[in-house]
Amino acid sequence: MADPIGRWGHSFEEDHDDVTVYRPADFDFPRARGRDGIEFCSDGSYVDWAIGRGDAPVRRAGTWSPDVDSSQLNVTTAAGDRKVMRVLSHADDRLDLHITDEI
Repeated sequence: MADPIGRWGHSFEEDHDDVTVYRPADFDFPRARGRDGIEFCSDGSYVDWAIGRGDAPVRRAGTWSPDVDSSQLNVTTAAGDRKVMRVLSHADDRLDLHITDEI
């Protein structure tokens, strides 16, 4: 599995079933009041781009690491929340994830 390095915008219009769809941040998205996103950096840092006041993006830091034996990404936020992101599909122009909170 290739690491999904880069900044991705949530393409919520394309979400289906339990699949969360992301496109590169510079994708020509339809107009929306705000758009959240995620960013995976090559140094293991992670950013959850949340929708903030006035629909401006708010940066929430964290870390990520790939599970060597699977298509899973393990994410920990600065607040200590943990998520498991299973990569269902990854291409230059699209990232499909199944996201669950770690218990």
